[in-house]
Amino acid sequence: MKNRLLLVLAFAALVCHAQKMPLTYDFGEKFNDRHRYSNLLTISEDGDGGYILVRAYLQGLILKPKGYFLERYDKDLNLIDEYNYKFSNMQFVEGFVKNGVLNLIFFNYDYDKEQYEYWVHKSATTNFNFSQERILAISAKVVQGAYGKNYYNRNFSNGFSTTLLSNEEKTGFLVSTHHTKGKQSKHILHLFDGNFKKRWEYDFSAEAEEKNYAFEQLALSRDLSSAYVIGKAYFKKRRFKAEERKFQYEVVKISSNSSKTQSFKQEGKYPEALYPILKDGTLRCVGFYADRKDNRYNGLAYIQLDPQNLTITRERYNAFSEEFMFDKFGREEDQVVKNLIFKSVDVTPDNEILFNAEEYFVTHSMHRTGAGQRMMVDRFHYNDIVCAKLDAEGNMVWARNINKSEVTQGDGAYASYTAYSNNGKTYFFISTAAENPQLINNERLVFRQGLSRNRNVFVIALDEKGKIDFEKIIDNQEARLPLMVSKPLIDKNDQQLLFYARRGSKKQLVEVKFL
Repeated sequence: MKNRLLLVLAFAALVCHAQKMPLTYDFGEKFNDRHRYSNLLTISEDGDGGYILVRAYLQGLILKPKGYFLERYDKDLNLIDEYNYKFSNMQFVEGFVKNGVLNLIFFNYDYDKEQYEYWVHKSATTNFNFSQERILAISAKVVQGAYGKNYYNRNFSNGFSTTLLSNEEKTGFLVSTHHTKGKQSKHILHLFDGNFKKRWEYDFSAEAEEKNYAFEQLALSRDLSSAYVIGKAYFKKRRFKAEERKFQYEVVKISSNSSKTQSFKQEGKYPEALYPILKDGTLRCVGFYADRKDNRYNGLAYIQLDPQNLTITRERYNAFSEEFMFDKFGREEDQVVKNLIFKSVDVTPDNEILFNAEEYFVTHSMHRTGAGQRMMVDRFHYNDIVCAKLDAEGNMVWARNINKSEVTQGDGAYASYTAYSNNGKTYFFISTAAENPQLINNERLVFRQGLSRNRNVFVIALDEKGKIDFEKIIDNQEARLPLMVSKPLIDKNDQQLLFYARRGSKKQLVEVKFL
């Protein structure tokens, strides 16, 4: 049963003329849930008009991973099927649905064969019955932390490292495997299509002889003949001063039999956190830049390249405006922008670029347990939102900062935010215990972390000119279960978002639709 509510948000105060943002939101029925300790991994359309969710759950006196719990809902948000996939022997990498098939990608070390492996487990969404297929095996001695992507520091000295990157459409996957033994180094790139059939591999060892590559973002040509990978290239043998960066950002074009590399090293401009956009025969990289070799950001970078030879055809470096710095810091002096991680990018029909990022970092502290023991605790910080608009030539139209502060030691799905672009406007969905965000000088928006256990859902809107407004769309008295706002299903065709909400032994789906 769905409770349909129509909410028309009247925008006032911040803009000189009234605006309206009509939304409908539906609460699905609350269902019982027996997996109290779990994390949402993926939410997708099931290919049959409904939805499917995958959660990893933990059980035991000492909580340990025990398997994956699958939930299937119909189009009316009713729970129609559940399945307990009791499999916990491998590291989960990624999950998604394509053509009615649920794909779960795992990473594993086989101690008997002394090799690292990538596996994909597949099942039809309408009848759960998993098959398992090993898609890649690499002989290597076991090391700690072989798989992963660290945004700030990478360790290349442990003997083996690997990561898997995919494009947004899931038409292809690139696996990077870097194996070192003594002075020998082997760096291979493997490309798979959306059905996990290997298309090609390329030995990148010669290109990586002087530098170690930590790849971060991927764009693929439509026929999968070429992959464009962006990442940090760490110099192996160069000496550095304490204040210098030990890496530079590069884009690498790879095919089955060749590679090309383009570095971004204009004097006084050091790009950071670049994201590739391959569209209409043009490769564009957008992100941030610093004006010196440290970890602060000074503005927005736009670099356009010829996708054939990677020649740079246009560069724009747009310094943060006074308005942006006031958004972020108010009247505080000598503050710096750093730790920004890309969330999403949208290209308008006029080739304008809307992108947003989040201030994300991890802190560590010692915590005393009830038994008097001391243990290291990681805290994950999801702070300010940065949103920017660039015109088709790469010039900054505006950049805005939304102040928020969130920290968690557990499931980050409840923290952070989701961005949705529609008709030139960008909307941000956040879940917060705050009741009354501060609006300073009608421009600077600040969300402070509240003390309530229940959480409200706010939408923040930036219009075509960067004007900001906000509204509480779901009160915590309505949404008794907190929404996992950072892991929705976004359906741009139907202009709707689907959120998962759960607490304790209760769960439900919440659908938000733009009219």
